[in-house]
Amino acid sequence: MNADKKICGLDPSSDYVDLAAEVLGILSDPTRIRIVLALRRAEELPVNALAEIVGKKPSGVSQHLARMRMARMVTTRHEGTSVLYRLTDEHASALVIEAIKQAEHAIANGQLPPHHSSPPEFRPRESPDA
Repeated sequence: MNADKKICGLDPSSDYVDLAAEVLGILSDPTRIRIVLALRRAEELPVNALAEIVGKKPSGVSQHLARMRMARMVTTRHEGTSVLYRLTDEHASALVIEAIKQAEHAIANGQLPPHHSSPPEFRPRESPDA
C-alpha cells in the first residue's frame, strides 16, 4: 500500500478531487442534466425517447450519452434492435438533484425554496442551515 496516497476521498488533498471535478464537468451541460432527470424518472429509455424528452436531436443526445457512458454514468442494454440507456447508479442523479436545490436557493429571494415545502418523506435529511 502506498502510504503517501490519500485514502479518504473527502480529504482536500485526495486524488479523488480531480476526478470529482471531471464528474461535475460532465454534469455541467443542461442537456446532460435533463438526460439524468429523464433516466431517473423512466429508469431506461432509448435515444429517440430521450431526445424527445430533452428537446434535442437524437444525434446530439447520442453524443451526450457517449460522453456519459465513458464516464460510467450511464450503461446500456440491448433489446432487439433498440439500445436502452439507464443510469449506472444513483450518484449522478443525487448530484443533479442537489444542484437543482442549490439553484432553487439562488433564486428564492429570502423565501423557502420549493424543495423545502415538499412532503418530509420526499426530502433527504438536511442540516439546519441548508
